[in-house]
Amino acid sequence: MPYGYLGQNQPNQTVSNSGVFSITDVAELQSQGKLGGSLELIEEQTFTSSSAVEFTSIQENKYDVHFMQIVATEMAGNCRVYLSNNGGTTYITSGYQEALQYGFTSGSNGEQRGTSQGYFLDVGAGGTGINKNLYSYIYNAGNSSKYTFITHQAFGEHPSGTVYTFGGNVHPTAETINAIKVAPLTNTMTGTIKLYGVKQI
Repeated sequence: MPYGYLGQNQPNQTVSNSGVFSITDVAELQSQGKLGGSLELIEEQTFTSSSAVEFTSIQENKYDVHFMQIVATEMAGNCRVYLSNNGGTTYITSGYQEALQYGFTSGSNGEQRGTSQGYFLDVGAGGTGINKNLYSYIYNAGNSSKYTFITHQAFGEHPSGTVYTFGGNVHPTAETINAIKVAPLTNTMTGTIKLYGVKQI
């Protein structure tokens, strides 16, 4: 169907409005995954007692933004995200920059920051039977001329009570990032992680 003719042939329409999408146009294009902002699932992994989960299907220059979702994942310890520039053969474990805030339902809160961290993202502490939920946007992975950034928001259980975190991190080197690893600092994790590409117009 043709798109972008909202308002034409309407009783009070005096100027052609070609190029404007109607609500129906937007809904149909989004359902087909053809509209900017649509999420395209790259990979979903469900795992039990895993020491690491890797996503190695990040294509160069295909997406400006990736969306990662950690769904009710039980972590026996802090869980961290690492980047790779060689398809997952090795992962970068130094030089990341981080700034985040956290708060507990008990009322205590704080911040965590640094300019030479050993991880791209620290999801936070966990424990047996304790779940975390997180979503994050990863910017510029796959683009060799830009730094790779991440913003995140997480909510879940913690040995000290229910906790939320939000913040941002950067890998301050312009290079192609083509793999991501999620791994507990100690022990294992159980749950589901999904990685999407955010389609651009």
